[in-house]
Amino acid sequence: MAHPDDMEYGAAAAVARWTSQGKRIVYVMATSGEAGIDSMDPDECRTVREAEQIASAALVGVDTVEFLGHPDGVVEYGLPLRRDIARAVRRHRPEIVLTTNFRDTYGGTFPNQADHIAVGRATLDGVRDAGNRWVFRELLAEGHEPWNGVRQVWAAGSPEARHAVDTTDHFDAGVASLEAHRAYLDGLGGDMADARGFLDSFGRMTGSRLGVRYASSFEVVPLR
Repeated sequence: MAHPDDMEYGAAAAVARWTSQGKRIVYVMATSGEAGIDSMDPDECRTVREAEQIASAALVGVDTVEFLGHPDGVVEYGLPLRRDIARAVRRHRPEIVLTTNFRDTYGGTFPNQADHIAVGRATLDGVRDAGNRWVFRELLAEGHEPWNGVRQVWAAGSPEARHAVDTTDHFDAGVASLEAHRAYLDGLGGDMADARGFLDSFGRMTGSRLGVRYASSFEVVPLR
């Protein structure tokens, strides 16, 4: 994901369901969200938001959270980002990789955020880079052997989503996970600061299409 809180705006309840089933989930954040609170200096904000993300992840059963250190708000799609993602994939060796919506909009004319697009697209490429021995050869020198075991990339919140996960039994865990970003929500204000109300609205919308109370939606990109 691009920022702390990206997973919590709709996908954390699905993570809670998966970890309850015994699946191991690791969070990797491209940035530390240090530009996300207008009233807080980025150096202070970085520490606060990393701590909030770690606490948030623990509430849905995730005990490993990593931050790649790319600059919040000005993340660039390119080789350094692809390399960092490929390194993480080789190190953790996942079967499924979740990322953020990489489309230009969230549907209609509502524009996506630049960091989301850059990180989502770099994830699609970095996952494939992870399986190619001859791309980013320096990763071999670091001891990271290729990993070609990723079967699919799932993009949360995509307007092209055709898959959904029933999160009815884990909705409250998803709300608690977003509420753990207290400093961020307080600084944000508005409708998106109402964690339960925001997640209820979108969770019900997706759930109604799936025939359940609450659900999280994903665009699934097959790699095999």
